[in-house]
Amino acid sequence: MDIPSVDEIRALHRKHAPHEAAFHRVFTHCEIVWRIAESLMSRLDGGVDPELVRAGCLLHDIGVYRLYDTGGRLDGRNYIRHGLLGHEILAAEGLPEAVCRFCSHHTGVGLTREDVLAQGLPLPPADYVAVTPEERLVMYADKFHSKSTPPRFLTPDTYAVSVSRFGPDKVAAFGALRAEFGDPELDGPVAAYGHALT
Repeated sequence: MDIPSVDEIRALHRKHAPHEAAFHRVFTHCEIVWRIAESLMSRLDGGVDPELVRAGCLLHDIGVYRLYDTGGRLDGRNYIRHGLLGHEILAAEGLPEAVCRFCSHHTGVGLTREDVLAQGLPLPPADYVAVTPEERLVMYADKFHSKSTPPRFLTPDTYAVSVSRFGPDKVAAFGALRAEFGDPELDGPVAAYGHALT
């Protein structure tokens, strides 16, 4: 499989970012997710492809760029679509399906067809659930940093409370990821990026 390098991934972000502020917001978040995933991966006994995890972390949110309007505002109402939009971008760029899936299969702790229908989400009814160990790791690492204004880190307990609004099945799914990968070490990233920890 042809996995893009860090420089190639940065170039893709530059190509699709509508302006510098969007690039900084999204690419910095992706770098942070990669850093968290690397730390989690270092405790695993193999079983994941580190190059694929790196690409997944650095590309998972590239679809966010398509949600900025000409005035530089982010369309929060359609944010749920950013994963599919990213999948479309990467597919059009000729990237392998295994890389494209990181975009469409990282939202929350997985969206099922039933979630899409029950919540009336603006997505084609389908399962958008992380399946491979690499997909699960990227999805999990993504839960601990938010691109909110201002950006912030979230502890596992904070995220567990946040996801509870979507039902006990989502709490259980997050608990399973936590059991699989362990709690992330966030002190280093917090110090490096200066974002608050909540």
